[in-house]
Amino acid sequence: MTSTLPTVEAVPFLDLAAAHAEVAAEVEAGWAEVVGRTAFVGGPQIKAFESEYATWSGIAHCVGVGNGTDAIEMALRALGVGPGDECILPANTFIATAEAVTRSGATPVLVDCLLDTALVDVDAAAAAVTDRTRVVLPVHLYGQTASVEQLRAALPSRVAILEDAAQSQGAQRHGVAAGKLGDIAATSFYPGKNLGAYGDAGAVLTDSDDLAATVALLREHGSPRKYEHTVLGFNSRLDTLQAVVLSAKLRRLDGWNAQRRAAAERYDTLLAGVDGVTGPVVAEGNLPVWHLYVVRVAERDRVLAELHEAKIGAGIHYPTAVHRTEAFAHLGKGSGSFPNAELLADEIISLPMFPNITPAQQERVVSVLAEAVAR
Repeated sequence: MTSTLPTVEAVPFLDLAAAHAEVAAEVEAGWAEVVGRTAFVGGPQIKAFESEYATWSGIAHCVGVGNGTDAIEMALRALGVGPGDECILPANTFIATAEAVTRSGATPVLVDCLLDTALVDVDAAAAAVTDRTRVVLPVHLYGQTASVEQLRAALPSRVAILEDAAQSQGAQRHGVAAGKLGDIAATSFYPGKNLGAYGDAGAVLTDSDDLAATVALLREHGSPRKYEHTVLGFNSRLDTLQAVVLSAKLRRLDGWNAQRRAAAERYDTLLAGVDGVTGPVVAEGNLPVWHLYVVRVAERDRVLAELHEAKIGAGIHYPTAVHRTEAFAHLGKGSGSFPNAELLADEIISLPMFPNITPAQQERVVSVLAEAVAR
């Protein structure tokens, strides 16, 4: 007997296949060139991408590295950060931000975030400064930038600002691109980012010639030339094949970010009449790129389970604030230390968001969400 039940359309959290389809021919041709030249490490495509991304961002230097975590650590080391130093960062971030600080030898000092935007609380960051503070590390979360100019005004001039720009490729604050707001920035090209590679990749961005030169040295075993090593460095180079992918995608990123903004506007409209759902807030002066579209609901775990049961690919970014992870329990910050970050971790849901998401898919997401919240 043939079923008459309607087909339930699954909505993926992220559709990487659609983006790949747009660049597949270009990537295939580029990879064939790399293989033909056998320039698998340090090929000319790397410098080409670095130049393209720097120009696109309005930044003097882009130094490609192996991944976003290494990018943060090398940026810290380029700033001279090491044992005995403190770095201030928000408690609501992916663990890699704090991890990189620890790997540099410095101590992560966590502060709370703002409840409406989830961005770092500038007043809390300023209040946490001590004579050991070397860097404040604002995270440009979910696709919009932290208030870096307010941080700069609130901090002593000796304290550097390192932007974690992994979720903000193309975002702006008062017309200035993410990555250009502080002294130096780190970004990730993990496949799910707005500009994603086909594996791990990252970059350090800065207008400083000296900082860029130091990072370029660090990524190559501290070697300015073959078999000469002036400092202890890393093996963390941007892969030539990934540079091909990133160049192809970069040429389409403005269009993809515009599609994300349109999708965010549709979500805003669809959710306007839904009780029990708190939508995202954009800080004044920000032009987001909507890496994630994050809402807040009560009974989050139940609601999320119902979304998954209905084949809606929602997620949580992030379910555990840094101080509540076992890896950072040694910081001695118990529950209640950062109430806004903790509340967000208990209530947030990331809805499906990608450039090619359709209005029909978004309508289905909001319909299921509204029903779940109402229950």
